[in-house]
Amino acid sequence: MYDQNAYEVSSSKKALAACIVNVYWWMTFALFISALAAWMVGTSEKLARIFIGNQPVFFLLIIAEFVLVMAISAGINKMSASTATALFILYAAMNGLTLSVIFLTYSMNAIMVTFAVTGGTFAAMAAIGSVTQKDLTSLGNLLFMALIGLIIASIVNLFWSNGTLYTICTYAGVLIFVGLTAYDANKIKQMYLNAGTDNEEMVRKIAVIGALSLYLDFINLFLYLLRIFGRRD
Repeated sequence: MYDQNAYEVSSSKKALAACIVNVYWWMTFALFISALAAWMVGTSEKLARIFIGNQPVFFLLIIAEFVLVMAISAGINKMSASTATALFILYAAMNGLTLSVIFLTYSMNAIMVTFAVTGGTFAAMAAIGSVTQKDLTSLGNLLFMALIGLIIASIVNLFWSNGTLYTICTYAGVLIFVGLTAYDANKIKQMYLNAGTDNEEMVRKIAVIGALSLYLDFINLFLYLLRIFGRRD
């Protein structure tokens, strides 16, 4: 006997799964773009002089990245999904240019090992965030306040240069972004369920903004872990 409710539930689950797959596909693609850009600049003396050795260019890239993230996050509802996607990929490429500095600071082995550790940690926390039935909103609020404190402490330490505070910020950063990974993975699922499946354009936007959030979690987790595991050979 045909069960309409069971069919709708099954279709809804499949649509949610498809959206989540798109989120991780775009996140992975953005990571690939960043890694490629970082490797090209970090292993080329000529390109390194242009993007890393030239301070005005380097800081202009950082400012442009910040503006792009704010533009995507604040304007996602007003722009088309195609525009949001293009800006996201542009951001990933620009971020790769600034991340290329790690190739001048750490060994290739340290970078690869840290990337593998980050990937495993990220996958585990994203899975937990996706499958849990608990509301992680309170956790997200707590982590956001902790992130603000981390940013303030990091800025202070730029002028203070205290080794103990640097170590505290490093381990705190790891814990914060581990938690944010689970929170953002859970939030993406909730965003989709709230939006429904009727609006295809909105679903595409959710995939982009979700990919951006998880991309930022991955990159920041990687950078903080690199402080711990990274050593120049």
